[in-house]
Amino acid sequence: MARFEELEVWKRSVRLSIALYQALAPLKDYGFRDQITRAGLSIPSNIAEGYERNSDKELNNFLNYAKGSAGELRTQIYIGIEIGYIEPTTGRQWLTTCEEISKMLYGLMQSIRNRPHEP
Repeated sequence: MARFEELEVWKRSVRLSIALYQALAPLKDYGFRDQITRAGLSIPSNIAEGYERNSDKELNNFLNYAKGSAGELRTQIYIGIEIGYIEPTTGRQWLTTCEEISKMLYGLMQSIRNRPHEP
């Protein structure tokens, strides 16, 4: 099993989380800012936590949590765009990245489910 730091999905989700923090740092709506940055931070954090667990079942659970956080983040980005907190071009880029991360997580989960289990 690869280290989580080697996974492209983890690297991309870390970069997205950093971008969220940097872009939204000046936002005075602390509730919204904290919620959206927590959702973004949750994606790579759950990937890492799953990889540090001792079973494929636990790993898949945490990858599923990460995928759920990506959906939560997409929702918050849509809202942020509509209320004027997120510039539309940036928001669309983040949405695309979230969707790609979700697909990558799904593929990773499928590959873990389908790999041969040790006796």
